[in-house]
Amino acid sequence: MNPLIITAALTGAEVTREQQPALPISPEEIGQAAFECARAGAAIVHVHARRADGSSTQEAAAYRAIIDAVRARCDLIVQVSTGGAVGMTAAERIAPVTLAPEMATLSLGSVNFGGDVFINHPADIEAFARAMAEQGVKPELEVFDAGMMATAQRLLKKGLVCTPAHFDFVLGVPGAMPGTAEALMYLRAQLPAGSSWTVAGIGAAQLTLGTLAIALGGHVRVGFEDNIHFRKGELATSNAQLVERIAAIGRLLDRPPATADEARAMLGLRRTAPN
Repeated sequence: MNPLIITAALTGAEVTREQQPALPISPEEIGQAAFECARAGAAIVHVHARRADGSSTQEAAAYRAIIDAVRARCDLIVQVSTGGAVGMTAAERIAPVTLAPEMATLSLGSVNFGGDVFINHPADIEAFARAMAEQGVKPELEVFDAGMMATAQRLLKKGLVCTPAHFDFVLGVPGAMPGTAEALMYLRAQLPAGSSWTVAGIGAAQLTLGTLAIALGGHVRVGFEDNIHFRKGELATSNAQLVERIAAIGRLLDRPPATADEARAMLGLRRTAPN
């Protein structure tokens, strides 16, 4: 089976230091966390930017500082978020793509998100896809609910997303598809031919769905954005601790962690010098 691509989602837009004291916020902290995750077996680092007060921002300059901090320490694939935080405008959210990172997330529809609503207008989804294509950025197609797979098919049919596509199944968000094996198996069955996929289980679903994904030939996202605990009632000490655990499970199942360059080859990435 292919090596296991592990994505480390270090910070997110919602988690606070009060909830997870080890949360990396500054570019230097995010760069150091990325380095630790690289040593633990990650190939991709998924990043959100924060201001000094911990609030979320999509300003390109903030992402530039993060990308520089990561690249000064390791060669991980940097994947920027275009989800941002709930309530941000589309213009705010797309700003990091102007830096031409190797990858960016592309959310495929609107969804209830806990007590909020995460809005993704169809016209904005297509505009984001075009912007990524223009900058040579590989989209990771984020799926929170079943109908979003049909949106992916439409984008592929229109040529707005190139094949082979790469998906991220985000399961367990309150208001979206649950973090269950049945939900994962359903989405996996809808994949376009030749696609690759990752699963991001939210909360307690992170470990169980990650283990199932490894057995099924998929890939795994872990990290504080999705889960701040190592086990029930015990906070994780670092993002790297979560990477180490899933890497160890991968080795047990003959899916050793992919290096960043192996992941680039598997995902069809072309290394870019950011703008």
